[in-house]
Amino acid sequence: MSPLDPEIPPVGEEIHLPGPSVVPVLTAVGITLALVGVTTFIELTVVGVLLTLGCVIRWIKDTRHDIDELPLD
Repeated sequence: MSPLDPEIPPVGEEIHLPGPSVVPVLTAVGITLALVGVTTFIELTVVGVLLTLGCVIRWIKDTRHDIDELPLD
């Protein structure tokens, strides 16, 4: 084994990665709608803000759920 090789985690140590989600994309769409709506139609702004708020709330809820499932040590 070379000193340049990356360190491999010990057997049994789990690496946590969040699951795939469409929430970040929908948040970006909501922000885009809100910004476009500022210059065009107020209805787009309302829809964009509501979509963004809903996605952010869902994103926080999912993150809290993922953190609660992590081992304590």
